[in-house]
Amino acid sequence: MSESSNPQPALGAAIRELRAKRGATQEEVAQGAGITVAHLSKIERGLTNPTWGTVEAIAAALGVSIVDVAKLSNRL
Repeated sequence: MSESSNPQPALGAAIRELRAKRGATQEEVAQGAGITVAHLSKIERGLTNPTWGTVEAIAAALGVSIVDVAKLSNRL
């Protein structure tokens, strides 16, 4: 999981919003995505950018498509 020196906070905000709408905890989503809670927390807070594979895994854990995550992040 590579970290970017130029994080995109809208992506993390979109993931956090989708998780909240589903009533899922960070623990549940992180486990479903195969990442640590600490990494998911950093993503949601806009401190790091996940790889596309990680975004895809998070989207799957949330029951949405990667396109849904991208569209929401563009609106935020």
